Amino acid sequence: MSADAYLRVEDVGMRFGGLAALDGVSFAVEHGAVVGLIGPNGSGKTTLMNVISGVYKPTGGCVTFGGQRIADVPTHRVCQLGIARTFQVVKPFANLSVRENVAVGAMYGREGATRSTHRAFEHAQELLEVVGLARVADRPASDLTIPDRKRLEVAKALALDPEVLLLDEVMAGLNAVEVDEALALLRAVNERGVTLIVVEHLMKAIVSISTTIVVLAEGKKIAEGAPADVLASPRVIEAYLGSRYVKRQAAKNAEAAP
Repeated sequence: MSADAYLRVEDVGMRFGGLAALDGVSFAVEHGAVVGLIGPNGSGKTTLMNVISGVYKPTGGCVTFGGQRIADVPTHRVCQLGIARTFQVVKPFANLSVRENVAVGAMYGREGATRSTHRAFEHAQELLEVVGLARVADRPASDLTIPDRKRLEVAKALALDPEVLLLDEVMAGLNAVEVDEALALLRAVNERGVTLIVVEHLMKAIVSISTTIVVLAEGKKIAEGAPADVLASPRVIEAYLGSRYVKRQAAKNAEAAP
């Protein structure tokens, strides 16, 4: 791992009783990177996001951010240090307006102590412009469509002023046009200087946005590197498509060889 990486996952393990959800996972994240975190269902992706964000305390290994160990830090402190996240199941404050939802994060995030309520609402409006929700700022969050709720989830996370943003399947359930819009939004967020770790099942999306891909399978890291290299790995293909597929493809390649 790079010595100057400012987020490091080192030999992280996470057990739930007799089940090892994570087993010795290690990787490093450079500032400004977009890391795609992929793997089959049940591979440990969301568990790892929960460990990094402080929701779970790992049973082995550690996570460091800016040289500080955060594996034992309470979740709200991890957020205040500069790591925020979104969740697969989007649950806005339904009884608040869209702007009020974002202002909550602006008041209680990393820079919240330095903001007045008025400035928090101004910041919320600025972020709604970034994610394309300024037009519905005064509407109840409960009125939003699924794509707009996902945009709101990103805005709420950005309101916490993160240096690192963990995104858990923000494109799930979106159509092709909506996926393209979500990708444009994530690129805009990254261009603002926010490092992204993205959990996603849509390979086209993850390849188009990631600088590095980390692959988990059965709680272990099985590959890490540039998107094209990772997705060409027989071990990764086997994890997604099964050993029979890999053997059939190898046989076809052998038959086609001169």
